[in-house]
Amino acid sequence: MVSVKRLIRPVCFTALVLGLVASMGCKSAKEGSKSDEGIERADKAGSLMVYSGRSKTIMEPLFEKFQDKTGIEIKAVYDKKTWALAERIAKEGKNTEADIFLGQDPGYIGALANAGHLAELPQAILDLVSENHRGPKGHWVGTSGRARVLVYNPEKVKAAELPETLEDLAAPKWKGRVGWAPSNASFQAHISTLRKVWGEKKTAAWLNRMSALDIRVYPKNSPQVKGVANGEIEIGWVNHYYLHRAQRTNPNIKARNYSFQSGSDVGNLMMLSGVGITKHSQRKAAATKLVEFLLGTDAQNHFAQKVFEYPTVSGIKLHADVPPIPDGALAGDKAALADVQGTIKLLRRLKLL
Repeated sequence: MVSVKRLIRPVCFTALVLGLVASMGCKSAKEGSKSDEGIERADKAGSLMVYSGRSKTIMEPLFEKFQDKTGIEIKAVYDKKTWALAERIAKEGKNTEADIFLGQDPGYIGALANAGHLAELPQAILDLVSENHRGPKGHWVGTSGRARVLVYNPEKVKAAELPETLEDLAAPKWKGRVGWAPSNASFQAHISTLRKVWGEKKTAAWLNRMSALDIRVYPKNSPQVKGVANGEIEIGWVNHYYLHRAQRTNPNIKARNYSFQSGSDVGNLMMLSGVGITKHSQRKAAATKLVEFLLGTDAQNHFAQKVFEYPTVSGIKLHADVPPIPDGALAGDKAALADVQGTIKLLRRLKLL
């Protein structure tokens, strides 16, 4: 059994923003990469500590396989509030316990990389995935992907009636019929992309139009799928795999996924879960083995077949119920996705958080 270290009550999000901004003045990532030389010799014995924004249900089977295969023990801190774990790494600095950071989306792992808290990964690891599936400066790689979609109730609205573009979702006809989750990290990452593609002014105007629809607010994605199925709302804005998970226990659930008709529409966003090694880890050789394992066949099949996600390594089959990525779907500008602070500032200014 993988050891689990319980996370104490996370500190406030404002501190993360301040911490990451302040840490931009730290030594550069390039300078940090020099300390990675001779990591096999410098590695300390002991367990690998993973700070995971991905759930225990998803990750523990993989950690157990890795332990059985390598003999390297893993201890994990799980928290779905990925920002709390990112903030913890930023605050701990060189004294961090974490060797590995697993991000649910590119936003916080990108912010940590930009702030100099992640080590540059070996080129052999980076080469396992395409450039679209790794950080722009090689400090993290994507382990799996999730498509942003609308989930809808086919008994309340026909697919042909759904908006052709994300911008059309803000039309007055949808008043009182839609839900979303502004506090969710995937939502925030998607808004970060809109800010990059549409610009700040258009994104703010769209958010205001959406807010005027008497939109129902949820704490995260999965309750939106339930809300669609039980008639609370007709449309939710979620990641694709939540419906597939719900269908696993209830094949007759009254909900379906919908991608926007134009493949290149900003609503058709592919977002990555990613992994990085902390800059100050003293077990980088073992940590690198774990990253490599998460990009291997066993782990990639796990993400695809058990979690209904999109693999980031070529040659891995999708689950039979998961459709191919829409043609032209945006991979998400990784620099934009890492601009969490700007998005939080906008959402707060619009009183959506």
